[in-house]
Amino acid sequence: MEKHCGMQMQSVVSSFIFTKIDDNLRVALFQRSKKVTTYQGHLAPISGTIEAGELPIQAAWRELQEETSLAHPDIKLWRQGQPFTFDDIAIRRRWTIYPFAFYLSPRRKRIFGWIGSMSDGTGTVQVQSAMGRIPRASPIYQRASGEFAASEALSSGIHQLKTDHLSGSHELTSIAIKNFRNVLIHLRDQDQWWDLAREAAWHLWKNGRESMGTATLNAFINIFADMESILPLSIKDQSSWDRLLAVVNYHLEHRRETPIRIKDAFIKYLQEMFLPSQKQNQEKVLHSTIRDSIIDAFSSLPLSTLDLRILESRPLFEGASMASAVLSSFQSKHPTSSGRYLSLNIYTDASAALAATNVDFVLLGADQISSSGWVSNKTGSLPAVLSAKAASPGVKILVLSGLDKVAGSEEDLPENLQEPEINESTEVTAPWVMSGVRGAKLLDEYIQGNSPKTAHCMVSIKNVTFEWVPAQLIDGYLCENGLYSEVEIQQRARDVKRGMSKYFGV
Repeated sequence: MEKHCGMQMQSVVSSFIFTKIDDNLRVALFQRSKKVTTYQGHLAPISGTIEAGELPIQAAWRELQEETSLAHPDIKLWRQGQPFTFDDIAIRRRWTIYPFAFYLSPRRKRIFGWIGSMSDGTGTVQVQSAMGRIPRASPIYQRASGEFAASEALSSGIHQLKTDHLSGSHELTSIAIKNFRNVLIHLRDQDQWWDLAREAAWHLWKNGRESMGTATLNAFINIFADMESILPLSIKDQSSWDRLLAVVNYHLEHRRETPIRIKDAFIKYLQEMFLPSQKQNQEKVLHSTIRDSIIDAFSSLPLSTLDLRILESRPLFEGASMASAVLSSFQSKHPTSSGRYLSLNIYTDASAALAATNVDFVLLGADQISSSGWVSNKTGSLPAVLSAKAASPGVKILVLSGLDKVAGSEEDLPENLQEPEINESTEVTAPWVMSGVRGAKLLDEYIQGNSPKTAHCMVSIKNVTFEWVPAQLIDGYLCENGLYSEVEIQQRARDVKRGMSKYFGV
């Protein structure tokens, strides 16, 4: 344990457990043992020291397992609060607190006694009173649960982000900014509006869909950088307030240009890197997997045939929907008389190796790009890349992404967390039932665990949303400013890290 100005310094996690009882959200607290060194006998969340080399979220899961034996899927990370530091002079201790809120499945609710209710307007008082004389107990609870000024608008925004499994990270970021603007309106009369605005942004980034939240983080860093010029003015002045909202509106509008600039960068890359390498007496055929800008790129190049291979992308079959959109776009741009041809092939996910035979490019989107250049994208991306590398040795793996997908810290990425984003098993099993898959009913019975005979067996569906493609497999990152190398991505990450430290203290 380090010391600072005579104070012992200690970093800890504090985890609240919530559940629904009679449509009210309730919280469980635990009496601190007489064996612990501080605050014996008081009610508190599950707390524990972060061990050397351990991430806060890893410490939170470890403490939950040690104290309650609970694990996924019975309990899930619900929200996390912004860490903060305070001094307890009485025991000469400087605490750095990392607050978390976990949600327990209501079917396991009987294992605890529950107090408080966040939905009847009195729960916060009850919870804070129950925690007694533990210093800063109220802020810990508020930061973990997201309860503070304008919390209704914030909670609505978090819920919208958390439950949206159709939008990409670019769209989710626009949604986050719009909700941030709603929160901002509620903060106008608050003396601490700047601190509260940054805390609200932190929650929208961390507690919406963190797996797709890097673009949201970057957007807020840029917004706050522009807002700083307004800080010396009185926010209650109408002109200052109008300028503040104008900053948010500008960033919302500016985001519309990014996909166009990425498409232009892709076209330039093809013109400079791909076409010159083709033999002039050879029919020019572009073989590639698909991203949104591929039809526009094809239209801009002197190619006669476009060969697209699209994976169906289970369980929600986004690939099939994309294929339909591509077909419609091609038909509208190139009539039969145009001399342009589209060969559109839809492959099952299991056929990734077949789809990768004789392709020129694999184009990947990115929900996040780590500071070391790894790319997080929809599950199935890594098999497609590995298959292409084996089946087409000359293939180029290109990432089409905005620079706002670059993360500032490896520690904040889901690859380092113990709980990946796992969606509902029904997304996988519903097509089984509709197709009359033999044995689907028996599997579903064990997945739900609703029968006494299932006590000794458990079937689980691993519907993991994202996976990581290593940087060493990627040939280039096509962003709105052109082609980036792995080294340039790392430099961008350092810039993001500085913004994270400045505006969010992490």
